Amino acid sequence: MNLEDLKISHVAVGIKETHRALEKQNVKCVFIASDCDEFMTQSVRELCESRQIPVISAFTKKEIGRACGIKVKAAACAVIEPR
Repeated sequence: MNLEDLKISHVAVGIKETHRALEKQNVKCVFIASDCDEFMTQSVRELCESRQIPVISAFTKKEIGRACGIKVKAAACAVIEPR
């Protein structure tokens, strides 16, 4: 999955929304910004590991925000599978 796929997918944007999606919904994968502090993303990474959800951290906060269609930076986003 790449950043272009985010434009056509249902996504939860931001650390809190990503965490919430991981707890409540069927998440396909998670993007975590490579320029984000580890302490901010640790709980999301742990949830992904426990649920065996792939984590992609090859993009910056600015790139993830832009790919999600927002005008601000985003530290993380979750791609949610349709039900």
